[in-house]
Amino acid sequence: MASSLLQQLKKRRLRLGLKQKDMMMRIGVSRQQYQRLESKGNPRLDTLELIAKGLNAELMLIPKEKGRAVTAVLESVEPDRSGQQNSEQGMENKRKSLSDDPWQDILADDL
Repeated sequence: MASSLLQQLKKRRLRLGLKQKDMMMRIGVSRQQYQRLESKGNPRLDTLELIAKGLNAELMLIPKEKGRAVTAVLESVEPDRSGQQNSEQGMENKRKSLSDDPWQDILADDL
């Protein structure tokens, strides 16, 4: 089951090594405002876009019927600490043609 949007925001923030107070400098909201939003908020679309920008992320709508495929791709591409795929995964992806794997390299710049 996909985690909620608020859980995804928190997970992304933590993955980037950011604290809630760091978001003040990135998006211009106080730690308390961000904490409230992350825990139980109902942000407006423009606020979500601002947060996504602050987390070096992008908001997108994914059709339900494509949700599993997108999740599988996101979970199968695990970059190493330098932000690059490990060499074995990289070689496997290069062997696949774009028609076999339309999501190939979609996460190349995710960090």
